[in-house]
Amino acid sequence: MRVVILYPLFALAAWTFVILVLIAVRRLGAGFAGRVRAADFRFGESTRVPPDVCLPNRNYMNLLELPVLFYVLGLLCYATSQHSLLQLGLAWAYVGLRVVHSLIHLSYNNVYHRLAAFALSNGVLLAAWGLAAAGLPMD
Repeated sequence: MRVVILYPLFALAAWTFVILVLIAVRRLGAGFAGRVRAADFRFGESTRVPPDVCLPNRNYMNLLELPVLFYVLGLLCYATSQHSLLQLGLAWAYVGLRVVHSLIHLSYNNVYHRLAAFALSNGVLLAAWGLAAAGLPMD
């Protein structure tokens, strides 16, 4: 069943939407509390925006940068019927590590822990790309 390789893509997309909602919650909460004004977001986020309000947006941007390669890889694997248990496991590991990265980033934000999750996720993504490249026909 080759469609299973798409499930991790849907999961990471859903997580990205969760973070998008968190941005709105934090910004609106800060606005209603008088901690920020609409003008503070006119050109992105001004220096007046508190870190707890900026952080979800930064995490959201992280989820739209390197994960683009994950989505491309997932579609490549689907199109070429590369849905081995190893490839599927790597895809789910990537999603899990990205969620862990987000949870660290948005909670206690230990830079070393966050870096570890980030680096591991990148290693998993690199391995998944290598596996996909090795699985392509040579014709």
